[in-house]
Amino acid sequence: MRWFALISVAAFAVVVVAEWSLYRAIRVQAVRNEAAPAGAIVVFGAAQYDGQPSPVFKARLDHAFDLEEEGLAPLVITTGAGGGDPRFTEAGVGRDYLIQQGMAADKILTDPTSENTYQSVQAVVRMLSAHHAQTCIAVSDGFHLYRIKRMLTQRGIRTYASPAPASPIESDPWTRTFHSLREMLITTAWYLGYRG
Repeated sequence: MRWFALISVAAFAVVVVAEWSLYRAIRVQAVRNEAAPAGAIVVFGAAQYDGQPSPVFKARLDHAFDLEEEGLAPLVITTGAGGGDPRFTEAGVGRDYLIQQGMAADKILTDPTSENTYQSVQAVVRMLSAHHAQTCIAVSDGFHLYRIKRMLTQRGIRTYASPAPASPIESDPWTRTFHSLREMLITTAWYLGYRG
């Protein structure tokens, strides 16, 4: 019984250390802007409300717009399904918003069917392959980029992570911590085989 207790404590300690290390890695990646010339800029979707991007999504789209204006990529990919909305998808709303800001429509590709990050990554890999591109700039909230980068890298895409600087999530300490802890658990689940 004593050995079982010792093994249980040791296993718990290993899990705590591993999760703390993962949390730190997520936070280090979250503040690192790696933007560099690439085949495409990929904007990972967030909520939209009746055809308008949420503040979180708008921050991502504005950042992608600025990166494209700098000439860092010839294409921009917007991702995200409708989340139950029969009229609008995140990808479509993102595309429309970028066009309204002045981006040329023929530079924008959309993935309007993906319901989660894993599906978005799969779709992005297919689109990049169709355009003979092997690199991209991934744009999302900082907490999200550690997992995105690893998913894309695993699929052979060299990925430069670039967090949205005006994100309302990252600017609030409590919200940032909550989302980072949640991301830690989702990333752990992904390492264990979860595909969401």
